[in-house]
Amino acid sequence: MTVKPQIRIVAIYVSVALLWVLFSDRLLLSLHLDERTLSFWHTIKGCFYVVVTGALLYWLIGRVVRRMDRLNHLLLSGNEQSLRALVSAMDVRHKETRDHSERVMRMTVALARRVGMEDDALRHVRFGALLHDIGKLALPDSVLIKPGPLTPDEMTLMRTHPALGRDLLMRTAFLRPAIDIPYSHHERWDGTGYPQGLKGEEIPLAARIFSVVDVWDALSFPRVYKPAWPEMEVVDYLRNAAGGQLDPSVVGLFLEHYDEIKAVGLEQLAVD
Repeated sequence: MTVKPQIRIVAIYVSVALLWVLFSDRLLLSLHLDERTLSFWHTIKGCFYVVVTGALLYWLIGRVVRRMDRLNHLLLSGNEQSLRALVSAMDVRHKETRDHSERVMRMTVALARRVGMEDDALRHVRFGALLHDIGKLALPDSVLIKPGPLTPDEMTLMRTHPALGRDLLMRTAFLRPAIDIPYSHHERWDGTGYPQGLKGEEIPLAARIFSVVDVWDALSFPRVYKPAWPEMEVVDYLRNAAGGQLDPSVVGLFLEHYDEIKAVGLEQLAVD
């Protein structure tokens, strides 16, 4: 039978308190002190009791918190591994280049660190980047992997995937904070993007960061509808897109640390 942490803490605290009161009182009474001296030692005993039991509670609660942190880390790691398996299957279905979602996730996290994100914000960026195209699960292959240009009706259908992705992630509590990238990574700095037509800094920062990496990746690797572009043409495209399609400050930071961020993205390919 597993005992709840709060019951265990209370049981230890009450046991220590009862033992302290019982034996300390007996010890003082056995000394046959006068009333004034006895009162003084009762005060000292009380202060010592507060310090010792406070330290005991700090240790007990800290131990539980550390255990909960470890369990939470294991849970998050397990969830992330499951999501990576799902995303890997998505990449195969969409005929994406090998390691596409992992690559853009690693590069987005590296760029987000350069922007100044950390801790929870960085974790939300990681999950959001990994699941950026989760909404495409609801789209037919005839649209997703069509080798030629999409018709207007097909393009309208394709543009529903950010909203579909948002709706999917909103069903899972721990993924709700990660919706910025899946929902907003097709917004444009000049306001001509979709699905909401956001402009400039109205677009969530995480989505603006990801968009730069996603454009680089889309141009740098072959897709069913196009070959890979030469690297310098990709870099020139990013420079020209700054202020129109992409956040100019994020583009500038990406290009400033280009070799480092690209290496982070390609490191798994090198290992494989």
